[in-house]
Amino acid sequence: MPSAINTSHHHFSISSIFANWRAYYDITKPKVVALLVLTALVGMSLSVPGALPWQRLIPAMLGIALLSSAAAAINHIVDEKIDTVMGRTHNRPLPAGKISVTNAIVFATSIALLGFIILYALVNPLTAFLTLAGLVGYSFVYTMYLKRATPQNITIGGLAGAIPPLLGWTAMTNEVVPNALLLVLIIFTWTPPHFWALAIHRKNDYAKVNIPMLPVTHGVSFTKTQILLYTVLLFIVCLLPYLVGMSNWLYLIGACSLNLIFFGYAWQLKFNAKEGTAMATFKFSIVHLMLLFIILLLDHYWLPMG
Repeated sequence: MPSAINTSHHHFSISSIFANWRAYYDITKPKVVALLVLTALVGMSLSVPGALPWQRLIPAMLGIALLSSAAAAINHIVDEKIDTVMGRTHNRPLPAGKISVTNAIVFATSIALLGFIILYALVNPLTAFLTLAGLVGYSFVYTMYLKRATPQNITIGGLAGAIPPLLGWTAMTNEVVPNALLLVLIIFTWTPPHFWALAIHRKNDYAKVNIPMLPVTHGVSFTKTQILLYTVLLFIVCLLPYLVGMSNWLYLIGACSLNLIFFGYAWQLKFNAKEGTAMATFKFSIVHLMLLFIILLLDHYWLPMG
C-alpha cells in the first residue's frame, strides 16, 4: 500500500489534522463515544435533584468525551495489524493508510491530556483519575492484553466501558455511591451479550487473527447459550434501579419491555437463527442500552422520587 508508506513521512501538524479530519474523527469511534457520553449524562442527572449546573455539565461532558475518544484511538493504534486482516476493519483509517501510526499516537495523547486537564481543573480530581483509569483499562488492559489472552476478555474488559455513569455521578457529587455503581453494573452485564452477538457474526475474522473470542474458542452454540443466559441476568439487574427506589414506574415498564425484546432476540439466535440474526441482535442491543438510559432520564425528570 503505497499510501501507507507516504503518510508515514508526513509530520504531525494541526494542518494535517484539518486535511485528514475525517480520518481522525473516525478513529475516535464517535458513535460509541456518543453512547458513553449519554450514559455519563444520565449518571449526572440521577445524582442530583433538579437541573444540572452547566458550569460543571459542559466541562464534564467534554472531558469524558475527549478521554473516551482517546481510548478509542489507542484501540485503533494497538489493533492496526489485526485490523488490516479483518474484513470488518481493514478500511479503518490506519490500515487504509489515511493516518500514520505516529500521528495517531500524537493525536490520541493530545486529546487524552486535554480531557484530563479539563476534568481535573474544571470538574474534580476524582472524576479525572477515574476517567483516566477507564482509558487505561480499555486501551491497555483490555485491548493489549485481555483481548488476546482469554475468551472472557469482554466480560472483564467490559468494566472499563461501563464506568461512564459513575464518571457522570462523581462529576456532580465528587463521591462514589452504590446507586452510581448500579448503573455501571447494568452496562457491565449488557456488554457480553452485546459483543458476543457481533463476535458470532465475525467469528471467522477473529479466528483468522487468533483473537480468542468466545465463538472461536468454545463454539457458536455455547456462545448463543451464554448470550441467552446473560439477557436473563440483565433483566434482573435492570430491575434493581426500581427496586432500590432510584426510579419510578416509567422506568420499570421501559426496562421490562426492552429486556423482553432483547431476550426474544437471544432466544431466536439460540433456537431459530437465520443468516442475519446475530447482527440483528447486536444492533438491537445498542438500541436497548440507548433507550434504557433515555427512559431512566425521562423517569427521573417526569416522576421525581420523594
